[in-house]
Amino acid sequence: MTDKIWDQSPLTPACARALNDKIYEKRKAAALEIERVVKEFAQTGATQQIMKLVNVLSRDFALSSNPHARKGGLIGLAATAIGLGKEVPLFLPQLINPVLTCLSDQDSKNRYYACEALYNIVKVARGAVLQHFNSVFCELTNLASDPDLNVKNGSELLDRLMKDIVTESNAFDVIGFIPELRDRIHATNSFTRQFLISWVTTLDSVPDINMLEFLQEILDGMFLMLGDQNKEIRKMCEYQLDAFLQEIKRSPSGVDFSSMVNILTFHSQSSVELIQLTAITWLRDFVNIAGRSMLFFASSLLTAVLPCLATEGRDSVKEVAKSVNQNLMRLVTTEDDKDEENSKDEKKDKVDLKEEKSEQNNEGEPVEKEKEMNSIKLSSSLPPNLRLEIAPVVEVLLKHLQHSPMQTKIAVLRWIYHLHLKTPRKIFQHVKEIFPVLLNTLSDVSDEVVLLDLEVLSEVASSPAGPQSEEGLQYRPVPGTNIYFTKFMISLLDLFCKDSQLLEDRGFFIIRQLCLLLKLEDVYRTLSEILLHKEDLKFATNMVQTLNTILLTSTELFELRNQLKDLKTKEICSLFCCLYKTWCHNPVATVSLCFLTQNYKHACDIIFHFGELEVTVDFLTEIDKLIQLLESPIFTYLRLQLLDGEHNQYLMKSLYGLLMLLPQSTAFSVLRHRLDCIPSRDCLPSDNNKKVRNYPEKKVNYRQSIDFDELLQHFKIIREKHSLAKQTGSKSLSQKMKNAHI
Repeated sequence: MTDKIWDQSPLTPACARALNDKIYEKRKAAALEIERVVKEFAQTGATQQIMKLVNVLSRDFALSSNPHARKGGLIGLAATAIGLGKEVPLFLPQLINPVLTCLSDQDSKNRYYACEALYNIVKVARGAVLQHFNSVFCELTNLASDPDLNVKNGSELLDRLMKDIVTESNAFDVIGFIPELRDRIHATNSFTRQFLISWVTTLDSVPDINMLEFLQEILDGMFLMLGDQNKEIRKMCEYQLDAFLQEIKRSPSGVDFSSMVNILTFHSQSSVELIQLTAITWLRDFVNIAGRSMLFFASSLLTAVLPCLATEGRDSVKEVAKSVNQNLMRLVTTEDDKDEENSKDEKKDKVDLKEEKSEQNNEGEPVEKEKEMNSIKLSSSLPPNLRLEIAPVVEVLLKHLQHSPMQTKIAVLRWIYHLHLKTPRKIFQHVKEIFPVLLNTLSDVSDEVVLLDLEVLSEVASSPAGPQSEEGLQYRPVPGTNIYFTKFMISLLDLFCKDSQLLEDRGFFIIRQLCLLLKLEDVYRTLSEILLHKEDLKFATNMVQTLNTILLTSTELFELRNQLKDLKTKEICSLFCCLYKTWCHNPVATVSLCFLTQNYKHACDIIFHFGELEVTVDFLTEIDKLIQLLESPIFTYLRLQLLDGEHNQYLMKSLYGLLMLLPQSTAFSVLRHRLDCIPSRDCLPSDNNKKVRNYPEKKVNYRQSIDFDELLQHFKIIREKHSLAKQTGSKSLSQKMKNAHI
């Protein structure tokens, strides 16, 4: 440097050379000289000289390409700040900016000296440095992960000083700082994360700063930190998140629940257990705190909770998810089924009533007003409409019902059932989307899922909110149900027809449960009417066999069996005729129905018609099963009637007819042994006043209204239909029947 330049500078040539020296002691001596000079300038008010000195230290030293000059410039700027004392705020930008630049120097020693210089400047400036806080914070964030240990130690000292200043100041611009924190909160470096969490904790400890107002800005990044490999960082983050949650519980007013729900929903699906558990725990507490306000986010909450219910190996997550699910379900009431207009009218009436009470009791007005204001604050960040939005909820439920594990499906089905109970009118607006999915769920591998699915389908079919009529519906509606009862039965039979394995594996279970959930007479009548018109005769035969076995053996149908046995009412006689016409698809089932209803003469007529049928192995197997049933407790009354052979001749004749059909087999031996047990007439007293009958005498005999000749003719027609089907195949069956006038 020329002497001319130094003449224009406040620095003496000797001081300038010392600042450029590679020896630290010489640079330090120069810094002490600068401090003395600056103090003199400050005392005399030589502002221009101070500014000129700062510019020289910045331009010609701190920002120089010479590493030693940079070191000298940094120590010189720090000395200037010390010399200025209370006057440092006037020159703070010129002092800080070159130092901040040096914090990114490639030389670790220069970075360390920059930390030292900035520390000294900040120590003098104190609160004035807050105007440059974001810039300082940005550099501190970078230094937190510096590879040089000395630099890190220096930055930590500076960091602690900055925290002390922020904590003791009431002029910190937290609103201006939050965007900077938000941009950096997603850092992945563990040291940087530790630095950021420490600052969040510091700011939260300041009484004048309400971090809950800005929590949504940093929540996502903090949850990601819970997955850090460093245990200490995880603990720090977990502790601070818990502190935030406790603050929300203490003062929920003003909390922006809406912006945080989606963040928590996302992290509830995390592969990291701690993140997932914390997110679900927050959602649980949100539901408990905000109450019905959270119904607006029901679809998001269900998206978060439902998969967690089936989490393997995470019992804590599962338990908390159950709690969220149950609490959310309790929030749904019949109020959610009302129209919005009706709701507004009711709300207006309540407001008018509240105003009237307020006028009558002025003393209680401040208290009431305070409660109302608290309520407004709690929901200020939430949409005004707090009613459940069904459409997005249904979308989420159906998605998880089709592609989820068993526990999730169970929860979904309970939700759909609950919505049908609490909001039947609204849920039926989406029944066309729900119904097919419920039907497909009947094929699920879990019995518990199928059972719940049947409960939901039964509720759909019997709900008064469902439509009572529909154009093009082939079958008449069943009293006390809606059109979905018949649709359910049609679809169920179609499902069994397409999936024979389902009928074999689950047919008995499904039909028996339906008989418990719905009126069993309606179930059997409707299934019978639908089966009567099925073109797939093989399926109709198998289905009748299934229904007949359930009718004769299931405890759920005990009452129906007793009613059919006696045929005491007109309605039960009508049901018998309906069943009979369909049972004709299976000859042996028809005979068993006649045995059950004590129509022995008609059973005898049908058995004698068996001679015209093709006797196959399957046919003989069904007779074998019938013989076994006759030996069961269900037909105890029939076996006792054999003691009165004189008046039950058609019964005996029917049994002998079955015996003649059977080959020499176990069933043949069982039936023959039973018939051999019938005592001769000489062994029993006779009653000549009794007439031969094929059914017990009744006070009101509705059996007489049954046209058994017509039923027998129907049986023959159905058997002819089956015969033609075997000969021609199902495709040409309809035309062949027309030609045969059937």
